[in-house]
Amino acid sequence: MPQHAVPETDSAAARSPPVAVFSEGPAACNHGGMGTAATNAPDRAGPAPAGFRVLVCDDQPDVCEALRLLLKSEGWQAVTVETPAALLDRVRGEAFDLVLVDLNYARDTTSGAEGMDLLASLEALGNAAPVMVMTAWSSFDLAVEAMRRGACDFIQKPWDNQRLIAAIRKQADSGRRRKSELEIAAAVQQKLFPADVPRLSTVECTARCVAAREVGGDYYDFLPAGGGREVFLLADVSGKGVPAALLMANLQAAFRSQPAEALCSPAALLAGINRHFFESTAAERFATLFYGLYDDGARRLRYVNCAHNAPFLLRRSGALERLDATALMLGAFTRWSCTVADVALAPGDALVIYSDGVTEATSASGDEFGDARLERVLRSVQAQPAAEVVDAVLEAVAAFSSGPRGDDVTVMALRAL
Repeated sequence: MPQHAVPETDSAAARSPPVAVFSEGPAACNHGGMGTAATNAPDRAGPAPAGFRVLVCDDQPDVCEALRLLLKSEGWQAVTVETPAALLDRVRGEAFDLVLVDLNYARDTTSGAEGMDLLASLEALGNAAPVMVMTAWSSFDLAVEAMRRGACDFIQKPWDNQRLIAAIRKQADSGRRRKSELEIAAAVQQKLFPADVPRLSTVECTARCVAAREVGGDYYDFLPAGGGREVFLLADVSGKGVPAALLMANLQAAFRSQPAEALCSPAALLAGINRHFFESTAAERFATLFYGLYDDGARRLRYVNCAHNAPFLLRRSGALERLDATALMLGAFTRWSCTVADVALAPGDALVIYSDGVTEATSASGDEFGDARLERVLRSVQAQPAAEVVDAVLEAVAAFSSGPRGDDVTVMALRAL
């Protein structure tokens, strides 16, 4: 395979990841313009920023080395791996600006099936980067399928150096614009969360959401229902990023537009929300949700758990109760019903509602945070104010799961006074 004599230059620090994908083929690279790019990246695209990190995955060491030298000549840092498993391990623990992934490995050398599976695995990990696809066994159908699975560009081997560099620079420019737009979206989404916590006489409460990306699909709210009653709501919309954030805003609008009397009838209210969500979203979109209506005078919580993680109710005595599901998720089925359950909160009791980003947070070794660790954290801060309970959970999850966060993490705590 031809290699390039390219000057060695230093590279710099790290940031966040885009992705590219390669396939096994006869020749790897070419100066003479033989490569074909699905996206004609303009040569006038600005340079990628210093410290631009690229994760390269190809099972041919000479391809990895040629790409490493080419990228280093532009002042970019290339990290190379030779198997899909090694790539996924790197993505779990580090941040990259671009990921270049070979489509074919040991199982199949021409169809691209392994690379397509790898794209799906990257998406499942929450990788937010653009995806460029490189392959020598190119076809229109293969390019379309790669784009459908998340690739942002398709380049044929043998590649042309200038085209490849221009395509990467275009993705860097696009990434900067996208980051600016997402920062604006994140600021808007933060304003959708309640600015203040309710002031009640028998419970104190607080909540926080840490999005895996700039925006996310977790949603919590406090809604006054009149007569000393307050709704405590936490939902998790399926998916991640902008699509989930749009559905989160849709769900929030559906709840906040309800009059106080409607909030006091959870079964009827949620049946209407389910119908609205089902009719206005794609078939694969749904939301899990915990809806609690608290009566401040009676110290009772009526609740519906729509297939959401069962909240922890830690009694002052040390006994632990779980508020299990009483209904299906919202938006998945036209026919929907629920059971409204009821529980009392005595002084010293603590109720913690959370999204699956807490218990499903993974460590570098692949272990999940899990219910047992969450219970230990809650017992260690059981007597503390609600804000300290929330902080303790978020800090424990962050310490446990190093590297990029794979899912939104939201925690709400109620402490009975």
